[in-house]
Amino acid sequence: MSVPAWLGGQELSRDAGKLYVEFCATCHGEKLDGGAGGSLLDGPWREGGGDHGEAVAKIIAEGAPEAGMPGFGEVLDAPRVRALSVYIQERATRAREAGERPARPAIDGAEVVRSKAANFRVEMVAEGLEIPWAVEFLPGKEGMLVAEKRGTLRRVRSGKLDPEPIAGTPEVWGRGQGGLLVVQAHPDYAKNGWIYLAFSEPLEAGSGDAMTAIVRGRIRDGRWVNEEEIYRAPRELYRGSGVHFGTRLVFAEGYFFFAIGDRGAQNQAQDLGRPNGKVHRLHDDGRVPADNPFVNAPGALPTVWSYGHRNPQGLVARPGTKGDGFEMWSTEHGPRGGDELNLVKRGLNYGWPVVTYGINYNGTPITPDTEREGLESPALHWTPSIAVCGLDLYQGDKFPGWKGDLLVGALRQEEVRRVKLDGARVVEQEVLFRGLGRVRTVQVGPDGFVYVGLENPGRVVRLVPAK
Repeated sequence: MSVPAWLGGQELSRDAGKLYVEFCATCHGEKLDGGAGGSLLDGPWREGGGDHGEAVAKIIAEGAPEAGMPGFGEVLDAPRVRALSVYIQERATRAREAGERPARPAIDGAEVVRSKAANFRVEMVAEGLEIPWAVEFLPGKEGMLVAEKRGTLRRVRSGKLDPEPIAGTPEVWGRGQGGLLVVQAHPDYAKNGWIYLAFSEPLEAGSGDAMTAIVRGRIRDGRWVNEEEIYRAPRELYRGSGVHFGTRLVFAEGYFFFAIGDRGAQNQAQDLGRPNGKVHRLHDDGRVPADNPFVNAPGALPTVWSYGHRNPQGLVARPGTKGDGFEMWSTEHGPRGGDELNLVKRGLNYGWPVVTYGINYNGTPITPDTEREGLESPALHWTPSIAVCGLDLYQGDKFPGWKGDLLVGALRQEEVRRVKLDGARVVEQEVLFRGLGRVRTVQVGPDGFVYVGLENPGRVVRLVPAK
């Protein structure tokens, strides 16, 4: 294969770990714990993410003359400087976490967890679930619905899990990251009874190809009935990959938004004729709005609202702060590094894979650029990755100190974070808790409590106020 000019002739096989051994280990030790150049597990290297990641890369490229450290910017190109930065931050983060007592509260409703803006306790809501990927609340005694990854839809009533799943739900392509991704009630559910399901759908029974699809239906006497198609991609665009299906669903101002990940075909995120790597917009019955940004663009899918996304698994509408009716925010998985929080706007390109703060899983670069004119930069990126998954906006009254804040779940870090915004700018982050399991979904219930879907073991817990 030919080597791109921007690699400066360096071999693609030189990953970040090998770069560390070659350029850093002599002074900083094989375990990053010190030598002639001191430890990289503390000091300015200790906390990664956001602007700090750029600071670490700058030190690598320009050096630290006062400490006797040379710069490597003339030896390593920008992508490899960033790869080395990600590697060091990952190692430092793991070492720090190994030496800290994780903030792992008991799920007994007794222990008080103290955060900056509110104190809370953690209570069990439901257990015995099989990887809960989404929850939804129905009015009155109808209880709570839980979407399990394997394709089953469960109901929880009065704190008890119904022994049998809802019968007759669609066949799900339950491989890899595929499954029953979302269950969500229509905003006027009390009047129309519609419930929406998003799932990885096989091209045909037993097929190895799949794509994210959305239907709606009703539940009657424990059965799924009255099913209607809301979204299906053109059949020829289904793919065999088992990764990056997205998705979350958002109803806002009479429209219906959802996200599909790049399905492991990263370059297709830039192709407007492909559904993957996009946020889409429809009417709630599946019709395409006449004013969608690419509805008349040759070769483009008319449902596309924004593009250049890798794998959004959090999507939420927030009341507009500049006179707009609402803002759309997403959390999006990066590769190795570069998880993103994005303000998603009409017709814009969010850059994947042309720009990213992440690197390939094997440590090699993806692109020389973290930003480029004409491409949207994230409001926040997490490097090293926390594996963001699940997102909601706190608008309840039980935690007034969290009002207007985003609640972000993380799979790898097994945590829930509170992210405070000032307009479109992130001004504060706080880890509320860590260590109860992989956080697949975070949702504010109609009672104002915060519900969290956890994996391994599968259960739903909730955060309730405490003094």
